[in-house]
Amino acid sequence: MNAAPAALAERAQAPASVAPAPANAAARARAVGAEIAARHADAVDRDGRFPTEAFDALREQGLLGVMVPADLGGSGASLFDVAAACHALARGCAATGMIYAMHQIQVACLVNHGTNDWHRALMARIAAEQLLLGSATTEKETGGDIRNSVCAVQADGDRFTLAKNASVISYGDQSDVILVTARRNPDAPSSDQALVVVTKDDYRLEKTSVWDAMGMRGTCSDGYRLEAAGVIDQILPLPYADLSAQTMLPVTHILWSSTWLGIAADAVSRARAFVRSEAKRKPGTTPASAVRLAEATAKLQQMKAVILAAIRQYELACGSPEQLTSLSFATAMSTLKVTTSELVREVVEAAIRTCGLAGYRNDTPYSLGRHLRDAHSAALMIGNDRIMSHVATQLLVQRDGLGPFE
Repeated sequence: MNAAPAALAERAQAPASVAPAPANAAARARAVGAEIAARHADAVDRDGRFPTEAFDALREQGLLGVMVPADLGGSGASLFDVAAACHALARGCAATGMIYAMHQIQVACLVNHGTNDWHRALMARIAAEQLLLGSATTEKETGGDIRNSVCAVQADGDRFTLAKNASVISYGDQSDVILVTARRNPDAPSSDQALVVVTKDDYRLEKTSVWDAMGMRGTCSDGYRLEAAGVIDQILPLPYADLSAQTMLPVTHILWSSTWLGIAADAVSRARAFVRSEAKRKPGTTPASAVRLAEATAKLQQMKAVILAAIRQYELACGSPEQLTSLSFATAMSTLKVTTSELVREVVEAAIRTCGLAGYRNDTPYSLGRHLRDAHSAALMIGNDRIMSHVATQLLVQRDGLGPFE
């Protein structure tokens, strides 16, 4: 464990294919996104393959362990820093940004709730070895409901086993560690869940379905049967219901939203370049498509504002389990996801209308087909209808706030 800082420093040296970048995580991610992820994005999308080149560069830049505390070899990066990195990566390749977001969501769960020596040793390894974390929270038997599990932890002394029929484990073949939801024990109700951390040495994966989707193709979200065994210390102590409310739900919706903002931002950038090219072609006139560009830009600014507000709200609530588990906070984080997942599609569609056929075609610098397909995934990742139905139930018992803006 003492070698972790030295190993991290060695990995932080820029690879030959990426220009040296400042120490800031977002700046390093911006370099990877623009110089590596963007270059391979079309191939990743076309072939439905993992963005290997981008993640090799992220490891070289030490960006997989930035949220790990400094005393364990990481950078102790804030959620804002990581959100900015997700945004920067997604501007180049949406799949790269989304995988990075999903990885950091799991790291945040470990950082916030992994208190024993086993978890701390793993965090040191994440920083030193740049391990990639995935998650298995859905099961075929529950229809994608992450707040209920069929599989259960089978304890035997200080060890456990579990078997999960996971409908999706994004980038499962590439993961070094997977965080798995399961019932706390075989007699527990489906909603009494624990989050179990298993490393590649602890589990076996058998692929049961292949990810062949319209968008986000590079996330490689295949289905698997997962069988794992380990020591009881690998189980995070806080019940998953509380862990989800305090960390998993808000961090997921903030980092997913930041990724979608990156897709939207790149779409607007392409639309702006198109309008400028039209203006140069007809000096002294404002192209008619500029109105559509203004519409797209306004929606992009709306996305940015709600994400920044959510990050601020989360930062203010941190350290207070009462605020993090309150109905008003859960409602705010859930509606953030719904709002940004709808806005990203609207922004990309407005950008396509701005560019016209140049945006519709796949063979121009202004092509937006990949952006549109990726944007449509946003409303389906934890379906908006499911979220809004849950929010509607919460609103029946939620009290009106007493603050000046509530």
